Amino acid sequence: MTDLTVSHGQDGSATARVAEPTFGWLFVVAVLGVIATYIRAIYFTPLEALQGPAQKIYYVHPTSAAVAFMAFGVVALTSIGYLWMKDMRLDRLAESAAEVGVVFTTVTLITGSLWGKPVWGTWWTWDARLTLTLFLWFIYVGYLILRGAIEDHGMRARYSAVLGILGALLIPFIHLSVYLFRTLHPMPIIFKPSRPSLPNDMLETFLLALGSFTLLFIALLRARYRLATDEAALEAEEGP
Repeated sequence: MTDLTVSHGQDGSATARVAEPTFGWLFVVAVLGVIATYIRAIYFTPLEALQGPAQKIYYVHPTSAAVAFMAFGVVALTSIGYLWMKDMRLDRLAESAAEVGVVFTTVTLITGSLWGKPVWGTWWTWDARLTLTLFLWFIYVGYLILRGAIEDHGMRARYSAVLGILGALLIPFIHLSVYLFRTLHPMPIIFKPSRPSLPNDMLETFLLALGSFTLLFIALLRARYRLATDEAALEAEEGP
């Protein structure tokens, strides 16, 4: 069933627009993929010899981080595009990606703490990678706060674009922090120059998790961008 949204302009005229569903088929596929990931990780992937059941968080923690980095990469690229072309659609896409990226970064920090308690014996430590990831979270939370604090569209888009680009520059340092500093985090076992050092069944589960989380990111990004587009259209219809 298709819904119609009726909006009224300043002159009292009514405009009917087709309201698309917030979440489409891609979101359903992504959720099913995440469910399949959990089932495979819990019931069909063997335990790690030293960490035991706690290692199962591995299929959520670094995959969430990878998707968060992907989201902030989208923020940076679309921000560069906006500064070049002044296309407000790119600004809306950057805002949408930033919101979804903050969600995935939050998941990363929470699951990291849940994993750290049984493995490291503490919920939190000022490890270089943890600290930099928390700093990245603050940058993009600040990005969203900045967007809400500036009313002028052009100024908001410009300032946000600069912050979005600068924030993404932190991502390579987070990945390389295990090489640059003494940290509790191990060296990369998947995203490294040589061959991934995981047994095949664990690697397959990880790739399934990464794929399903990426689909979920795309689905959430589409939904948030559609909402931003509807908000912009409504604001344009209402006028200054």
